Amino acid sequence: MAITKAEYQAAVNRALEYLDKAGIVVPEEEKANLEVADFGLGQLETLGLEIVVYVNTERVCAKELVLFPHQTCPEHRHPNLGMVCGKEETFRCRYGEVYLYTSGMPTPNPKGKAPNEYFTVWHEIILRPGEQYTLEPNTLHWFQAGPEGAVVSEFSTRSTDEADVFTDPRIQRAPEVVEGA
Repeated sequence: MAITKAEYQAAVNRALEYLDKAGIVVPEEEKANLEVADFGLGQLETLGLEIVVYVNTERVCAKELVLFPHQTCPEHRHPNLGMVCGKEETFRCRYGEVYLYTSGMPTPNPKGKAPNEYFTVWHEIILRPGEQYTLEPNTLHWFQAGPEGAVVSEFSTRSTDEADVFTDPRIQRAPEVVEGA
């Protein structure tokens, strides 16, 4: 499913409001390049993510990830690409609360709710402003914002999002944006 230009722009504007709440200044050039990832499912409020990329070189990457209340980044991993290790990433919460799920002992009564049947890892790490967690390459994970939404800074090795492997086979990483109301 595609997202309309109007839906895309509304998500961009809303994401900028969250970045402002977090005290993060976003220059005009970065505002113009803010990405709305709906994962091709047409359920942006439930399964989606808004992204500002600061830098992505051969060695490092830095981004801001915005999640609206209870919005979820689907379960995925960053695989090895040939002789190059998959992406190692550190998430640092800047605003709100984020529920991060990885492999490991499942957490009884997790705070997050799986939006569909494609979520398989349930070891919960709760991040609040100022807290961070580092994921090793090729680690299956997903994350969801709490009731206030969340802003998370991501620091990682080179990002190759187009190579991410999702447990939901329906996902398309690049958004399809169409004309419409």
